[in-house]
Amino acid sequence: MPYSSDRVVIIGGGPAGLTAAYELAKHGKAAVVLEADNIVGGIARTVNYKGYLFDIGGHRFFSKWDEVNQIWREILGHRMLERQRLSRIFYRNRFFFYPLKPFNVFFGMGLWESLLILGSYLKSRLFPSRPEQTLEQWVCNRFGSRLYKAFFKTYTEKVWGVPCSEIHATWAAQRIKGLSLVSALRHAFSNGGKQNVKSLISSFYYPERGPGQMWELLADRLQQLGQPVLLEQRVIRIVHHGGRVEKVVTAGARGEELYYGSDFISSMPIRSLVRALQPAAPPEVLRAAESLRYRDFLTVVLIVNRRHVVPDNWIYVHDPSVKVGRIQNLKNWSPAMVPDHEKTSLAMEYFVFKNDEMWNCADTKLIRLATREIVKLGLVRQDEIVDGTVVRMPKAYPMYDNGWLENVDIVHRYLDANLRNLQLVGRNGMHKYNNQDHSMMTALYAARNIMGANYDLWAVNTEPEYHEEKSSSIDSSECRRPPYAEPPRVKSQIA
Repeated sequence: MPYSSDRVVIIGGGPAGLTAAYELAKHGKAAVVLEADNIVGGIARTVNYKGYLFDIGGHRFFSKWDEVNQIWREILGHRMLERQRLSRIFYRNRFFFYPLKPFNVFFGMGLWESLLILGSYLKSRLFPSRPEQTLEQWVCNRFGSRLYKAFFKTYTEKVWGVPCSEIHATWAAQRIKGLSLVSALRHAFSNGGKQNVKSLISSFYYPERGPGQMWELLADRLQQLGQPVLLEQRVIRIVHHGGRVEKVVTAGARGEELYYGSDFISSMPIRSLVRALQPAAPPEVLRAAESLRYRDFLTVVLIVNRRHVVPDNWIYVHDPSVKVGRIQNLKNWSPAMVPDHEKTSLAMEYFVFKNDEMWNCADTKLIRLATREIVKLGLVRQDEIVDGTVVRMPKAYPMYDNGWLENVDIVHRYLDANLRNLQLVGRNGMHKYNNQDHSMMTALYAARNIMGANYDLWAVNTEPEYHEEKSSSIDSSECRRPPYAEPPRVKSQIA
């Protein structure tokens, strides 16, 4: 496609890629967005099945970054709804409120089990596991082993497909920062006071027609601003020479196409990016990239012929006898997610590895499985389920297993030193299990770097103190590199 080389080529049409293009448009810098799929939004897309809308995992809109909130307001306006949160844990055929409510836990678990939980917690405070390297150690140190086994272990291992002892503690520190038994109890007795822990927020914003509405509207806005968003353009080669990327090659309906640029921003998975490099990266970098793993995801949406099923937005399923990990009640995210308000749509979420048995199951078989499991959980009757559909999402969650941090660092250092006009952004682009506002901030900073700024994208904190607590302490200067800083040095064998 004949574009001038004096523009930015953005790989990926998810929150990061579209945000980068929007920021560049505001500064009058030409850009083109290349998206491999036939829809924008990445994992934050919204799928439409016969008028029933659902997203991949449930995407709450909340952020401490004013710039992110401003973009959401600019694009969505009145379409952004404020929603009250209700989420519960299903365990031992009972519902437990999350955030924890002491009396609910006490009556649900019983006096003896509650005393054992308290004793386990006190033991963990007196004799914590050191060094704290795994998710299991991290949670046990803050909740005790007994509560960990009841309310963390089963669900977390469903999500990741590996024992909690093989998941790095960084995942817990990043995703449930500041949460402990004490903070949960303090919140339970605070009567809705100041909420300092991300996992405890009681309300959030959500687009009227799902998170994909945000990214579809932004893609339309970019087209109007002269920033093309091209779908079904899968990047297969990234050609570089003399320390700079010169062009990318895509495969699409018209065969291979070339896109030249002065700068490049990528949110494609690191593993795929390194595979696409031409000339190829050194063996150590290739090995590091190939070692990065992802957890894949499939959703079975069941259409239920009942106006009201449960009051929750979502339910965490800690019952080991079923494979479903989480259930989204889409109607309670927004009434517009269902076309018929006499019916309810429930998204049964399964965490899988691509090409395993469940991934390769026929859709009809998966719908039957989800039907059996939701009936077993006692939420609906089989005769109430009138329809269903399946959506698969590869590479939904970057895995924080053993060695992931070192492998990401090897790739990052090589690219930073050898491809000076390429920046990585977003969840898969940086192999960070982040939220969409972090992806957006890395994209904003990447765009500003092209305009002359000097931000270190890897210093953008995934949890700037707390998403929910407004604070004046965020300072973008914390992400700036020192003046005249040299790029990180790499080992001679990968230089």
